[in-house]
Amino acid sequence: MSDNLPACPKCSGEYTYEMDALMVCPECGHEWTPATNTEDSGAPGERVIKDAVGNVLSDGDTVTVVKALKVKGSPAGIKAGTKVRNIRLVDGVDGHDIDCKIDGFGAMQLKSSVVKKA
Repeated sequence: MSDNLPACPKCSGEYTYEMDALMVCPECGHEWTPATNTEDSGAPGERVIKDAVGNVLSDGDTVTVVKALKVKGSPAGIKAGTKVRNIRLVDGVDGHDIDCKIDGFGAMQLKSSVVKKA
């Protein structure tokens, strides 16, 4: 059964299986849609990062924060609706995949799930 299924894009595990519309890797627990793996995003294995509503993000985009965020060490957090210009996509820790500078806060990392492409 695994002969026709793609390997896991995260850990290259070969024991992937289908669950409804998703592909699942039992070795690392990664879930993805088969369309994500075959999109015309350039090189195979290149990571596609999407915002909270499904738009594909790229370096230099402007995004808007969609929910209020608490910032450790700051009495006030980042308000929903804050615009962030010139983002940079990175492989961050804990799912933080956007590197940016926010006026009043400075450099920080955000998760793509809390922003929307402007």
